[in-house]
Amino acid sequence: MDIENLIKDTFTAHEHDAPDSDQVLAATRQRLDRKRAVVSRPLAAGAGVVLLVLAAVAVVALNRPAHDNQVTTGAGPAAVAAPAEAAIAELTMPYSLGWLPPGKADYLARRINIGGSAANPEKPVYGGEYMLTVTSGRQVLLVDVQEMRMVPVEQAAFKSGPGQPVTLGGRAGVESSRSDGPGGYELYLTHPDGGSLYVNVAAQPGSTAPAQQLADVGRRVAENVAFPGKTTVTPAFGLGKLPGGLRMCAFDVEKGGPSGSRTSYSVGTCSTRPLVQVRSDEAGQVRGTAGEPVQGHATRYLDEDGYRTLWILKAVHDAPIAIAGSSAQAELYAIADHLVLPR
Repeated sequence: MDIENLIKDTFTAHEHDAPDSDQVLAATRQRLDRKRAVVSRPLAAGAGVVLLVLAAVAVVALNRPAHDNQVTTGAGPAAVAAPAEAAIAELTMPYSLGWLPPGKADYLARRINIGGSAANPEKPVYGGEYMLTVTSGRQVLLVDVQEMRMVPVEQAAFKSGPGQPVTLGGRAGVESSRSDGPGGYELYLTHPDGGSLYVNVAAQPGSTAPAQQLADVGRRVAENVAFPGKTTVTPAFGLGKLPGGLRMCAFDVEKGGPSGSRTSYSVGTCSTRPLVQVRSDEAGQVRGTAGEPVQGHATRYLDEDGYRTLWILKAVHDAPIAIAGSSAQAELYAIADHLVLPR
């Protein structure tokens, strides 16, 4: 199901309940830090490799026109070489959410694939993840849904004590026995392709929710997940045909917060490190000296003991794009030349 349409159709009545955007963004990032620190999960472990970005992976990038703040569904050919004036390719998620609790939602969609090879680029797939902040009145729920293909339900670990068996939609799983514990409601449900689908629903710090509500929401979210998914997310900028055998290893698309939209990619061979990070940035982060123009935009370049950053100024409306890594300066410029920027 189309996330953006699901949010729009279900949550319109709650638009007046939207929280302060700075608080939403801060809460989302707090979730990332809190979850990584408490639970060892494949996606979190993989994301730790991807510095300076919130990471994820693209298995297929659809060659469809981009629309601001739009998430669409469908299937299409893989992205091909794209000049700067081409449409920004949408990014496919591996599964779709069919239901979300009522409220105003901001989301983060991500995929990561570190460790694959050119011959078998989709393995291993650490999974896709949706992280949503859903606000209804004074209540704010944090909803996290992610694939954990390398963790069978038998290896489920919970933040609030032991789990208990459950069957949802005909699939076996294990859920937390205490939804009022520090982790909220947690569920590991058998993934149709092996491993687990992990669902976590908790009240944002400062908000409250009854334990039964958290369990009811988590179970219903899990029951309505569709495999394989057709959901796509629209990044703020895209990648064309990258030079030197490089490809997209990860993506992260965030909608909501003070910037309204943030996008980041990890670029490399996806089987060796280091990776190059390509991300929409804040103007206040720009440093360095003037560089060569890229696609009609002024640039700034900084070399900090071999870690190099190239900023393309006003590349996403008034925001810069940063291309950073230990690669040579020429490679950073080559990547910059192949970005697909908003018209």
